[in-house]
Amino acid sequence: MSEKSKSRGWCGWFIAIIVLAVVIVAIVYTVKLRTKKSDDGGPVPGPPGAIDKKYADALKLALQFFDIQKSGKLENNKISWRGDSGLKDGSEANLDLSKGLYDAGDHIKFGFPMAFTATVLSWSILEYGDQMAVVNQLNPAKESLKWTTDYFIKAHPSDNVLYIQVGDPKVDHKCWERPESMTERRPLLKIDAETPGTEVAAETAAAMASASLVFKDSDPSYSATLLKHAKQLFDFAESKRGSYSVSLPEVQGFYNSTGYGDELLWAASWLYHATEDKTYLDYVSSHGKEFASFGNPTWFSWDNKLAGTQVLLSRLLFFKKDLSGSKGLGSYRDTAKAVMCGVLPNSPTATKSRTNGGLIWVSEWNSMQQSVSAAFLASLFSDYMLSSRLHKISCNGKIFKATELRDFAKSQADYMLGKNPLGMSFVVGYGDKYPGFVHHRGATIPADATTGCLDGFRWFNSTEPNPNIAYGALVGGPFMNETFTDSRENPMQNEPTTYNNALLVGLLSSLVTTSSALQSLK
Repeated sequence: MSEKSKSRGWCGWFIAIIVLAVVIVAIVYTVKLRTKKSDDGGPVPGPPGAIDKKYADALKLALQFFDIQKSGKLENNKISWRGDSGLKDGSEANLDLSKGLYDAGDHIKFGFPMAFTATVLSWSILEYGDQMAVVNQLNPAKESLKWTTDYFIKAHPSDNVLYIQVGDPKVDHKCWERPESMTERRPLLKIDAETPGTEVAAETAAAMASASLVFKDSDPSYSATLLKHAKQLFDFAESKRGSYSVSLPEVQGFYNSTGYGDELLWAASWLYHATEDKTYLDYVSSHGKEFASFGNPTWFSWDNKLAGTQVLLSRLLFFKKDLSGSKGLGSYRDTAKAVMCGVLPNSPTATKSRTNGGLIWVSEWNSMQQSVSAAFLASLFSDYMLSSRLHKISCNGKIFKATELRDFAKSQADYMLGKNPLGMSFVVGYGDKYPGFVHHRGATIPADATTGCLDGFRWFNSTEPNPNIAYGALVGGPFMNETFTDSRENPMQNEPTTYNNALLVGLLSSLVTTSSALQSLK
């Protein structure tokens, strides 16, 4: 070999070594960046990281429950024991209200909790859509959301008219039948200028405003339609104030409202995020003293949106530094912090409303609602903090890490998935032990059975487990003493709801990978 050839060989090897070294340094730097510690010791989250299979599997199931609850002419039906139903819903008002979701184990479409379901599902997608996408659950989530908002568009035929219920719950609850077999009359309830319902109009505005952000890039025309309805509904809610529980006393026995101020703030908050119109920001600032109950932590639910509003408005101060001096927003974030301090188990202001196993427990009926909602908000707030490089929160002078909020959220999720004194999952179909006698009409009756209103009670009274598994359904949950009766006759503990599942989707999506929340909703 000539000297010239040797020189070329050494040069080639030298260049290859340099390139390899650069690649190694880049990889090490990237890994360090993804796991970097800030000056005060907290992690700096990056794009979605490693998938946690436990939460990924549970998320897939949780979203499947929405397919089980769909009314109307089903498209790409994934549930073998479900079929078309409610096809004539709305016909008595010459409307097509066939879509939407059945509320729980019955066949009523209650607009108030259904709107909350849609708002929470939108929020979950907006914050954690990247995590959903990593485990192939973003499209199913968006499909279920659109099925619901399609219904709301049809339910709002003019500015000051909103149809808020399909079906008569007193009649429906006397029957035990598959939704595909319903023959009973399906009457409608509506709110209008003479029969106001501020809370349900405002919650529906929040649902459509938040959903407009979800579809803004993928379907701009649909997004604009949703936003138009949201603005009209908010104007209706604000200009014609009055509780739907007063206007329509028949709703009191099912989804009775305790007030509408929280929904007005919630809707205005979502409209600001959707439009960046300062009018809506001014609204929440100027009406805070009237409605926000500053300094008094509350539980986030279909009836009370204050804690959710406080966390949602906090994100503005975390990510929009130009709003740091905005009048009134600081009080929302301070109250959101009080909510967080209330759920941290070792905080001086920690709530005593917990089981011995650590589950947040507030109410005998549907006890999981407060635990799943508290966990969802804690995970969100933790991600807001970490994304903003703020890693500590003070609770009456005691310092906690943002990661401890995430640990709390995980503890609630893990309890629901089986890490509890009963050793059972409260998510149907997850794990080896879960409820088999869920209070759910469709799951109870074989798909090939022909029943009328009363015939289905033979399956309600059966000692055999449900023939159809309501995969993904989060049931009501245990009592304070951590007992649970798996019985169809026990709707207090063993009936699932769409709004619980929407919160569960948000919680699981936040935990399915390590990631920060999105820094912009637009």
